[in-house]
Amino acid sequence: MTEESEFCLEEAKEGMQNTLVHLEKEFQKIRAGKASPQMLDGVKVDYYGSMTAIDKVANIGSPDPRQIIVQPWEKSMLAPIEKAIMAANLGFNPQNNGEVLRIQVPPLTEERRKGLVKQAKTEAENTKVSIRSIRRNAMETAKKLKKDGVPEDEIAKLEEEIQKATDGYIERVDKSFDAKEKDIMTV
Repeated sequence: MTEESEFCLEEAKEGMQNTLVHLEKEFQKIRAGKASPQMLDGVKVDYYGSMTAIDKVANIGSPDPRQIIVQPWEKSMLAPIEKAIMAANLGFNPQNNGEVLRIQVPPLTEERRKGLVKQAKTEAENTKVSIRSIRRNAMETAKKLKKDGVPEDEIAKLEEEIQKATDGYIERVDKSFDAKEKDIMTV
């Protein structure tokens, strides 16, 4: 394959890999009944007038599967962190003991589990759409290369490789979703 073809294929694979990494991050945010510090990702705290990620102003840990502990680096930040967690609408009610915030993670109901599976499925579908969009752009690039004089048999091979990569990444998305669904539905 020519350098342009190789570049087109590598660029497509890199884009697909990035969408897969994004999916994994989104799956970490969907709680599966076990407490994890990632549940608080995305919570922003008012830190002296600027909105800052919670993990930049506090230490977050999970000593057991039912509890998250948030220990701010400055005691004066306890109330703003508590307020930010409540405002994030995650369904948590932190308890402030003057030193740390304890968040009890309630066990999931069957209905809530099904809702989380639906949310995970939506994320997986969005990822598949992104992967197909990357494939479409790569195929368009291949057609441009054909117009620029790259041999037809090489373009056919390139398109075949792009499709093979797409199928592989879609399969990985499905496996990732199946694992997350099993994790969520396990009581």
